[in-house]
Amino acid sequence: MLINELGLMDSIWSLVLPGAVSVYNMLVMRNFFQTSIPDEVVEAAMIDGCGNIQTLVRVVLPLSKAIIAVMFIFYMVGHWNAYFNAMMYMQSADKYPLQLVLRNILLESKTYFAQGEGMGFATADAALAYVTIQYACIVVSSIPVLMIYPFMQKYFVKGVMIGAVKG
Repeated sequence: MLINELGLMDSIWSLVLPGAVSVYNMLVMRNFFQTSIPDEVVEAAMIDGCGNIQTLVRVVLPLSKAIIAVMFIFYMVGHWNAYFNAMMYMQSADKYPLQLVLRNILLESKTYFAQGEGMGFATADAALAYVTIQYACIVVSSIPVLMIYPFMQKYFVKGVMIGAVKG
């Protein structure tokens, strides 16, 4: 109802805005900033004449590449795999995200092969064709994430260890 009242129905913003901030991710980032960026570095930047924005841009962000990469991957994968919000908020089929298109392909193929069994298609052949379509959808939906991960791997491994329990 909120998305409808804000006039965001059938818009990309209806998919992006509700999941834009996660409390868990904010706690992980807060923990990173408190434990990994020394207060002395920020104080030194202030003494050297940097304002708050300059300190953020020139000191804090370059030291935070790991957590930024981790948050980028978390949010990207979260939005990439989400199809339910698109089912609720998108009305035009031409604006559907890939996950919803693949879901519709799977549902249509399942229906088609279920009807085909009554028309004389062999059950094993129909099951094999349906499973092949499922695997093809999995591969297609995984490719973008698999293409981005190698470039972010060194930051991702370091950033994931931030939230780990030490001891």
